[in-house]
Amino acid sequence: MTERVYAELPGRGVLEVAGEDRVAFLQGLVTNDVTKAGATRAVFAALLTAQGRYLFDFFIFALGDALYLETEAARLADLQRRLSLYKLRSKVTLADVSSRFAVAAAFGEDAPAALGLAGEGAAKAFADGIAFVDPRLEALGLRCALPRASGFAALETAGFGRADEARYDAHRLAFGVPDGSRDLAPEKALLLESGFDEMNGIDWQKGCYMGQELTARMKYRALVKKRLLPITIEGDLPPAGTPVMLGNDEAGELRSGRAGRALALLRLDAAEAAAKGAPLLAGSARVTPDKPGWMKIEP
Repeated sequence: MTERVYAELPGRGVLEVAGEDRVAFLQGLVTNDVTKAGATRAVFAALLTAQGRYLFDFFIFALGDALYLETEAARLADLQRRLSLYKLRSKVTLADVSSRFAVAAAFGEDAPAALGLAGEGAAKAFADGIAFVDPRLEALGLRCALPRASGFAALETAGFGRADEARYDAHRLAFGVPDGSRDLAPEKALLLESGFDEMNGIDWQKGCYMGQELTARMKYRALVKKRLLPITIEGDLPPAGTPVMLGNDEAGELRSGRAGRALALLRLDAAEAAAKGAPLLAGSARVTPDKPGWMKIEP
């Protein structure tokens, strides 16, 4: 891809976390170091169950005297409700400000450079909103939260053409990056099976957070037996949830996909067998794991 384009992401919303205790409040709950989110940096993080299972993931950025969580719009109210359970006496307020912000992804050849940014998470004020390099993987490009009233004219002025959401979806699938609950089953998925370590979604040096114990145990005891892997598909794309079979044994499950490319949660031994030529099938389609360069799988 050589041209620079942007795609509005109508399925994304923004939750405002304001008040003097906003940093300490989130710091005790989420997987990344919230103190690093500021005017020049955004971070990627998740909220887990007490048992270390995935609930929500989001980008955290700062504007003025508030923090903002960019997350799935359809699940934002549930995120707000769950965070409210932990407020207790913390001086924080939670507000859905999705009507104020529109979210877009801007990508293409060296897209961050168009706004003078470089490095995962690098951020700057932009058009009365914010633009930041995707903290998960710089090659994904930029995320932008801009005033809904003015739209994305500033991106077009910066040289980005308009594209549809499907084009961005194909872009992130090409890099094997998951898309929230489309790829991670809430209350079931585990972060270390889902690439959060390599995607800068976990800070191993920060203090305690919800679900930390299981997450740390999986890392330091090498308990990861499955991974969410990108795959290529020969044949028609089966629906999400289709079992992936290695002979008569279930080896995993298909997740989101588009145009011959998808993600699947696979047993590592099955992925290794496929690398040696054993066929993996999802329905009648043959699937081939294709580990991206950013992904590190411990032996």
